[in-house]
Amino acid sequence: MVMKSSVEDDDAGWGLGIPEKMKNNANWVDITHEFKGACKELNLGELLHDKLFGLFEAMSAIEMMDPKMDAGMIGNQVNRKVLNFEQAVKDGAIKVRDLSLPELIGIIDTCFCCLITWLEGHSLAQTVFTCLYVHNPDLIEDPALKAFALGILKVCDIAREKVNKAAVFEEEDFQAMTYGFKMANNVTDLRVTGMLKDVEDELQRRVKSTRNRQGEQRDPEVELEHQQCLALFNRIKFTRLLLTALIAFTKKETSSVGEAQKLMAQAADLLSAIHSSIQHGIQSQNDTTKGDHPIMMGFEPLVNQRLLPPTFPRYAKIIKREDMVAYFSKLIERIKTVCDVINTTNLHGILDFFCEFSEQSPCVLSRSLLQTTFVIDNKKVFGTHLMQDMIKDALRYFVSPPVLSSKCCLFNNHQAKDYIDSFVTHCSRPFCSLIQIHGHNRARQRDKLGHILEEFATLQDEAEKVDAALHSLLMKLEPQRQHLACLGTWILYHNLRIMIQYLLSGFELELYSMHEYYYIYWYLSEFLYAWLMSTLSRADSSQMAEERILEEQQKGRSSKKTKKKKKGAAFRPLSKEITMSQAYQNMCAGMYKTMVALDMDGKVRKPQFELDSEQVRYEHRFAPFNSAKLILENVPSPDPEVNRILKVAKPNIVVMKLLAGGHKKETKVLPEFDFSAHKYFPVVKII
Repeated sequence: MVMKSSVEDDDAGWGLGIPEKMKNNANWVDITHEFKGACKELNLGELLHDKLFGLFEAMSAIEMMDPKMDAGMIGNQVNRKVLNFEQAVKDGAIKVRDLSLPELIGIIDTCFCCLITWLEGHSLAQTVFTCLYVHNPDLIEDPALKAFALGILKVCDIAREKVNKAAVFEEEDFQAMTYGFKMANNVTDLRVTGMLKDVEDELQRRVKSTRNRQGEQRDPEVELEHQQCLALFNRIKFTRLLLTALIAFTKKETSSVGEAQKLMAQAADLLSAIHSSIQHGIQSQNDTTKGDHPIMMGFEPLVNQRLLPPTFPRYAKIIKREDMVAYFSKLIERIKTVCDVINTTNLHGILDFFCEFSEQSPCVLSRSLLQTTFVIDNKKVFGTHLMQDMIKDALRYFVSPPVLSSKCCLFNNHQAKDYIDSFVTHCSRPFCSLIQIHGHNRARQRDKLGHILEEFATLQDEAEKVDAALHSLLMKLEPQRQHLACLGTWILYHNLRIMIQYLLSGFELELYSMHEYYYIYWYLSEFLYAWLMSTLSRADSSQMAEERILEEQQKGRSSKKTKKKKKGAAFRPLSKEITMSQAYQNMCAGMYKTMVALDMDGKVRKPQFELDSEQVRYEHRFAPFNSAKLILENVPSPDPEVNRILKVAKPNIVVMKLLAGGHKKETKVLPEFDFSAHKYFPVVKII
């Protein structure tokens, strides 16, 4: 239909159901026949191209009413009638009172499975809200089911709020949309935990009353009831503990994190009992439609199909009950690990904590909890420390700049204070961003690390300027001291760490072809690790120089104190990192030489370059920043990383010695690179 520019005769006989308001404002004409006539003039396969409908829109378009393209059409493929909660209650399809223990256990277990599937990136409409009971818990008369339904809604609401606040998720990680469902906002968190506790206490009484008594003949039915009561009790208690732990994370006090850790430990103790009693719940039949969604009382996988956006159908495969307990076990361990972050007060330690946590590829909820625990609403670290103070402490730990030493004349100099305070303030945002990047999934981290290098490059320039200004000030006041490359060394260290992480993550994500290995390892050993070694050595020297000056200033004090000081000075905070960097540098150099040797023997397959070249690939890989065995075996108390590197270094030494001696020189079989022992350095296998 089109609108005529001039108002013509009356609109009698239309019968097109156009609102009265629109009729009065314009005169509409039916152009159906003209449109169909124009379509006949197009040949088969021809399309009318409008400038507002280009290739991008064509690729994103959905073919309406095609089940393979339109998610809304799946509901038309089933024979059964899809009922919502109120209709199902009215028709007697589901019970809201007098549910049996197996029914309650089965519904709760399936709800847990739906919750986990949602946390793994599916929508609420296709997971948790396929359970009809959570649509309107007020209609439920069974106290246990009502308390559980409210509890699961509160868990979802707090989890969604935490994930949104942390902002470390992408569309593949999490879907926060609630589709207009009420998330039990009319009931307070305290009320819901109270309801769960009441149900828990009632079930505990039933468990005690059905317990086996000495000298009594055990009735099998009473024993079964006892086992079922215990199973339901464990599930209700687990829900309460999980909810209370998440509520603790919403509080601003640091003590609440310790409380959450204790609650998670209690929840973990219930999991074995939950796993052993899965068979007591009613079992579901698999859906006849696609997606393997459980069909049982209280669940309807297609109830929200019309709420989904008109996109390609995405099937939410609900995890199995047996896998549910294993997932909860891992989630609880991750949350307990998150709670440990408050014991780390040094910025470098916090960065290492985030890196190590990220290496486990944790779920979006645990990643978000770590972020929101690190920086609380008031923008303070752990709710108590200013980020600027953390940065100053990190500088003192790493490079001991004179400007931050209370024994230096610059410490109370107003001009020097302005310089360092301004620099530290400018550092706050990039370092907070760097920590936030480690909260994203592993694939997205690499992309974001490439972008943040620009911010750190700007900081590098500023650090060098501030160093020069502070040095000129210090020369006038204390000529025997210098302030050269203190702040610059610290920023360069972080720049190099980001660049190294960016390159190494390419191995973990399997982005490099075998023929590219040699120049990646070459760049790492000859440039990045070489620079890192010199940066760490410079920082170590700076620390020693500052300590010597402080010792000279304290010579007037008692010899006892001086001895203590000297004993403490023997510990070098950067010594382990220097050793590890040297080991990594040697591993990279070894892998580079291995790849060159294999290439010379014709054992590396190279592509036929047509649209690109090796230079293009090299430039693309480095676009964002345009003898390991002997070292490591002398490391005192080796950690797991040292052992992992040794597992690669030892067999590779043997293989290289054999190849150097001419072993299997004639074979044309390509070598294999096994990354199972270490994610960055492969074990070379010649078959």
